[in-house]
Amino acid sequence: MAQTDLTIAGVGGQGSILAGVILGSAAVTFDNKFATQTQAYSSELRGGFAAAWVIISDDPIEFPRVTAPDILVAQAQDSINRFGDVLKPDGILIIDSDMVHEIPPNLKHLYKIPATTIARNELKIPVAANMIILGALCKVTNIVSRQALEKAIARSVPNGKEQINLEAFNLGIERVKPV
Repeated sequence: MAQTDLTIAGVGGQGSILAGVILGSAAVTFDNKFATQTQAYSSELRGGFAAAWVIISDDPIEFPRVTAPDILVAQAQDSINRFGDVLKPDGILIIDSDMVHEIPPNLKHLYKIPATTIARNELKIPVAANMIILGALCKVTNIVSRQALEKAIARSVPNGKEQINLEAFNLGIERVKPV
């Protein structure tokens, strides 16, 4: 892997930014890679635009901005509307199939997971959808090792919530499906 640029986007409250922070932290702290992470969000607390951009590389990163992601993780339809047209032609799209219903045509690599349903109905913790998404990303891309992500999750979530977040992460690995 030379360099992988990705966007994780959703709406406020879904944990897209936390997912990006964990991904970058896992790469640097536990996989000895280089990473940058930037983020943006609207001023609303929940329901507004939120995104994290992460670059992971084996070599130092010269330009820290994602302009055409290799991977787009879409946790909401707005994510597709904002970033679907800049995904590279051979790029990977991973969607929360509960929240994204209109998918750009001619995608070569599309994966889906009902992260919101799993988080709400099985785990009874709606905010764990982002960990499910991270599990799906790990399985599909392996840009960061599973062990690194597990360690970064355990360090990043509130005390006492490590196990449920790791369970959510593992469900993402188990249940992501190619389309």
